Amino acid sequence: MSAKTIESTSAARWWTITVFAIAMAWVEAAVVFYLRTMIHRMEPYQPNPLPVFANLGKTELVREAATLVMLLTVGIMSGSTWRKRFGYSAIAFGVWDIFYYLFLRIMCGLPDSLLDWDILFLLPLPWWGPVLAPVLIASLMICWGTLVNSEPEDIKPVGEKRAWLLSGVGIVVALYVFMADSVRALKQGEDAVRNVLPETFNWPLFGFALVLMASPAFLLWRDSRLQSRLQPTPELVKIEPG
Repeated sequence: MSAKTIESTSAARWWTITVFAIAMAWVEAAVVFYLRTMIHRMEPYQPNPLPVFANLGKTELVREAATLVMLLTVGIMSGSTWRKRFGYSAIAFGVWDIFYYLFLRIMCGLPDSLLDWDILFLLPLPWWGPVLAPVLIASLMICWGTLVNSEPEDIKPVGEKRAWLLSGVGIVVALYVFMADSVRALKQGEDAVRNVLPETFNWPLFGFALVLMASPAFLLWRDSRLQSRLQPTPELVKIEPG
């Protein structure tokens, strides 16, 4: 295939995955809206944020895992290599996460701002953080996934392993920031974990983690800039007057 055909196909897949993720975000927001209405927990940050209600707890854990499987599957079906498949999965996850909060805002008026606290995830322990934190990570995932799928398949940036090592450290640090309060409460039992209400968010440490996580995306962006500079420019032909 020509370069234009490959670029056109990549763009079509990007938009297809984006539309899928937006639709899935509406379904996700609607489910959360229904659940919060049923258990009278429209505002996540309130006393007893995770009450025991029938079998909803275990069901919610499985639903979250199923959501990750769906987002990963759509990426696997779209890419031609495992690198590009994970790239498309990252795009799907990022778009889904951002539009989830947008649609939740439309449905119930929450969150009021990007600094509102939210329970971000429940596996393996509850993740707490301002809405802005996952939105930043989601934006980074979209950038990385887009860059991966806009480069030729046979090109791998020099230093990619080191970049992913830094990113892995950043992921671990970010997970610690999100689950720090739940981990501390774990010593007091399951009830204490369910009733955690964090008071402060470690923005400096999260910012450090975000910079580390951005290493692969920055590497791709840098290489794309270098490649564009190395592209030969067509020479102008000087026409002498006859």
